[in-house]
Amino acid sequence: KAKTLEDVFKQRDSGEIPELDLVIRADVDGSVDALRHVLGEIPSDQVTLSIRHTGVGAVSDSDVLLAQASNAIVVAFRVAPGAKTRKLAEECRVDIREYKVIYDVVDDIRKALEGLLAPEERLETKATLEVRNVFKISKVGAIAGCMVTDGLIARSCRVRLLRQGVIIRENCGIDSLKRFKDDAKEVRAGMECGLRLEGFDDIKEGDVIEAFEIIKTARTL
Repeated sequence: KAKTLEDVFKQRDSGEIPELDLVIRADVDGSVDALRHVLGEIPSDQVTLSIRHTGVGAVSDSDVLLAQASNAIVVAFRVAPGAKTRKLAEECRVDIREYKVIYDVVDDIRKALEGLLAPEERLETKATLEVRNVFKISKVGAIAGCMVTDGLIARSCRVRLLRQGVIIRENCGIDSLKRFKDDAKEVRAGMECGLRLEGFDDIKEGDVIEAFEIIKTARTL
């Protein structure tokens, strides 16, 4: 679990539903109830928001210690910690966030939770190549002599190899891309090129190589 909102912003989930824990301190009970209500409206099917403790009045040492034990963030709404408590929070690396407007709390927490969500990924096809020849070079491996039939293939692209419509190799890097004997950063449609795949030599004439980029988009709640 992240211990500061900055940590949360950087975090990406690895499979399980991510969790953000909070300790809430506010000026009056009405503020606590309002915060519970608006935070409870943030969708929970993608992230879990857990309120470990709520209270009225200044942030106390016990709030800091609870936050440390549960890796929680302290939300201080219209209240502030004393100097001694603030020093303890610094020593414990507990993040105390002070707010005066409820919607600022929601905005920050929503941003934090969105930071926990793994980005959406989609494949954007950049080029299609036909393997016309395969050259076996000792100590190097198989070099595919290709014709770029569509788009533009760049050295930085990822590729997949298809044989009669069946995916033989997925998400493979390009070890080398050449135009004749020269290294090439990119090759356009209508041009021939020599291509070697990273760690893969099972290439045959007639195979199709699709070059793509993985586009990552930040998810929102």
